[in-house]
Amino acid sequence: MNSGLYQHLVQSELLVPHSETEDVIADKNNWYKTLLPRQIPFITYPYEWCFTQLKDAALLTISILKASIDHGMIIKDATPYNIQFINNAPVFIDTLSFEKYDANKAWVAYRQFCNMFLFPLYLEHYLKTDIQKTLVVYPDGIPVDITSKLLPLKSRTNVGVWLHVYLQNTITRNASSKKEDEKFSKKKLLNLVNHLEATINNLKSRNFASAWNNYYSESISGNNYLEEKEKIFRSIIDTIDAGTVLDLGANDGYFSKIYAEKGTQVIAVDSDSRSICALYGSVAKNVLPLLIDVANPSPSIGLNNAERPAFHKRIRTDVVLALALIHHLVIGRNISLGVLAAWLSDISKILIIEFVPREDEKVQQMLASRKDVFGDYTVANFEHIFSQYFSIKQQEPIPGSRRIIYLMEKR
Repeated sequence: MNSGLYQHLVQSELLVPHSETEDVIADKNNWYKTLLPRQIPFITYPYEWCFTQLKDAALLTISILKASIDHGMIIKDATPYNIQFINNAPVFIDTLSFEKYDANKAWVAYRQFCNMFLFPLYLEHYLKTDIQKTLVVYPDGIPVDITSKLLPLKSRTNVGVWLHVYLQNTITRNASSKKEDEKFSKKKLLNLVNHLEATINNLKSRNFASAWNNYYSESISGNNYLEEKEKIFRSIIDTIDAGTVLDLGANDGYFSKIYAEKGTQVIAVDSDSRSICALYGSVAKNVLPLLIDVANPSPSIGLNNAERPAFHKRIRTDVVLALALIHHLVIGRNISLGVLAAWLSDISKILIIEFVPREDEKVQQMLASRKDVFGDYTVANFEHIFSQYFSIKQQEPIPGSRRIIYLMEKR
């Protein structure tokens, strides 16, 4: 606080602000102060972020490290769990991560930064595949020996990979005992930090189109379907007073952004990383994009499975959207309507849901590659099952299609 670092970071909106309270929560004999940070509505984890979000979180960490050094301080932790996304931008939340800078010592969090930021980004950059699920298995970051084995041979020609991965792995493997810290200097540290920053800035994920990030632009149903659907959607949400919304299977966030126009905070989730990265890059301030597979969301992990709660225990909203989603879950993932209705009633107060019938071209495409065992996937059965959990307040057929949008309220 006295160094001026806190004021600089808060004014730059890089650090969540806090106030001091007189509440004694810890042992009185060991208590100094109680800090109350500005409350964050939704906590998310790095294995729920797309490549660009993790990259921006890494660059934020470096920016804070450089600002700290300028103020005679340094951060002793370099983990994405110290970062949250507020208004679609990363913000540092660990006020107690700062300590006084000793120019004679190396950065203690360098290895942690590599494991938790650099190595996952390297792997996605070179392998051109999503690695988010890997971060669930390695909550403390991907170890250097694992990273060195997973990276392709072509990566060895990159100076950064050689320095931060292969050289570090060799040193770690050959270290027989703990040696005294090598004399360091501010110049050495800044050279390292600037190299990390340049390296991360140059990393890119795959940039080809996915199966879903052009869903609406190339929809079989065409622009007329989207226009009619949007009219119905806008008329429904105008009747609802909601502060928070969860958009399941949000795709590129088309309807998330419409809801966000009302000033509502929207959590937009999809299993397609390209769609989520595109939405994150659209700078929709009231939309928080997350990489979540609705049929396999983030579980509770950590000590006693309680350290990091499951996604649906953390994310509770006033309204849940399930537009053009349930046919993917019923036919694509073999989840019954009864199971879906029970699950949605557990997380929804108000549900806006779209039923896509079996006659729809998208459904027929799905059925063309598998045996049709979904005889109970009908409008009548859908309404019967969901009526056991919800009151159907409104149903609107989408002109030019057989699809129907429902407004439901939990019983």
